[in-house]
Amino acid sequence: MELLKNRILQDGRILEGGILKVDGFINHQVDPALMDACGKEFAQRFAHIGATKILTAEISGIAPALTTAFHMGLPVVYARKSKPVTMPDQVFLTLAPSHTKGRMVELIVSPEHLAHGERVLIIDDFLASGATILGLVRLAQTAGSEVVGIGALIEKVFEGGRNALLPLGVPVESLAMITSMSNGLKFA
Repeated sequence: MELLKNRILQDGRILEGGILKVDGFINHQVDPALMDACGKEFAQRFAHIGATKILTAEISGIAPALTTAFHMGLPVVYARKSKPVTMPDQVFLTLAPSHTKGRMVELIVSPEHLAHGERVLIIDDFLASGATILGLVRLAQTAGSEVVGIGALIEKVFEGGRNALLPLGVPVESLAMITSMSNGLKFA
């Protein structure tokens, strides 16, 4: 998606440790027009999969998941990273490494909002190693739901996450595929 690629080139910054800083328009300050365009693109790409719910991770995945859900007419569930007092005692929980936090984080979903038989589309901001998305897959499977598609705004192709997702046998769509971050950004 050219609009997203151009914005990454214009406002993204490469930090040490292989981190792409896009918090000025995706995950700290959000550009709603850009997220709407991304959500519309995901909705078109995943129109055929018959999803009944969208699942994402707190906090960075919420904006693209919400706009995708709006264009698909679906509810969004996001995995929390800490359990609020309003959540029931029995929850779905898994651990996933956070590249930006440099540690493992909990991903928690209430069984009130992710049920057996759901057809889940996972939408997140990044696909890098695939670890966070695989954590979301585990949550969906534990709930008895079926993952029917995976979408990421930005894929760091060189980190191999897509290969980790291939055994799932579901469509994986990325709106901006970065093939290299050494000596500037290069897109597929």
